[in-house]
Amino acid sequence: MSFRIQPAPVARLNRCQLFGPGSRPAIFEKMAASAADVINLDLEDSVAPSDKDTARANVIAAIGDIDWGQKTLSVRINGLDTPYWYRDVVELLELASERLDLIMIPKVGNAADLYAVDALVTAVERAKGRDKRVGFEVIIESAAGIAHVEEIAAATPRLQAMSLGAADFAASMGMATTGIGGTQEQYYMHREGQRYWADPWHWATAAIVAACRTHGVLPVDGPFGDFSDAEGFRAQALRVATLGMVGKWAIHPSQVALANEVFTPTEAAVAEAREILAAMDAAKARGEGATVYKGRLVDIASIKQAEVIVRQAEMIGL
Repeated sequence: MSFRIQPAPVARLNRCQLFGPGSRPAIFEKMAASAADVINLDLEDSVAPSDKDTARANVIAAIGDIDWGQKTLSVRINGLDTPYWYRDVVELLELASERLDLIMIPKVGNAADLYAVDALVTAVERAKGRDKRVGFEVIIESAAGIAHVEEIAAATPRLQAMSLGAADFAASMGMATTGIGGTQEQYYMHREGQRYWADPWHWATAAIVAACRTHGVLPVDGPFGDFSDAEGFRAQALRVATLGMVGKWAIHPSQVALANEVFTPTEAAVAEAREILAAMDAAKARGEGATVYKGRLVDIASIKQAEVIVRQAEMIGL
């Protein structure tokens, strides 16, 4: 292993991020009462250009007026290629309460994009004397974003999380699909008369996870467009969880429970992780670097894997 230790990401739950348009303040209370760990109030894609100013005012008011409990509260600003983003940042930090935790920056293509937002955020925070430092989360949704994913992950200490935005990513890559996430009908292998559907997002997911883990950022999967397909959502969530992502977006309230189910370790998994840690403690007491647990070898790497599960369970309160 390199002598440069991978930094740990921020210690908070991120199993499910529930999105809602800033132009629909009637749903904000319901979002606050949901079981999502992160709330994302949206000023970007779900808000029409004619509603941008109203949506921004709605969000600013809601940040301070609504009881968000222990949830992480994030606002997705407009893209840096639009005339809206700078006012999103300035008004959020000049007018909103310090309950705001994160700003989500869409369509990030390189580290310079984050430098630009960071410079503006820092200036406004200093000018207004804000005590709480706002964090960032970003969405990788372009060919440039995935090509520069590691420099983006390392761009600013404000960065806490990174998501894959499948729809815009597919468009940027010229992919022959209109689906948002999930397996795609034409992306399959053919063997002995049978079709086997693969995961077209696998490589991008793995690249994001590697960049995030290298630089102490939480990797998160983005939207699954067909909210009537619970099993499809669950299948994709299980795949990305296996690859190392910590959570997934919900674009409909029905997806919140599904995400929490997948990204919450089971009682059996937590019990086994604790048993592995106990077995390794006993092995270390005997001067051994490895031991056998239920017929399989466990060692120092097993400790790290088990500790991830136990920490997650403790944050959830299991």
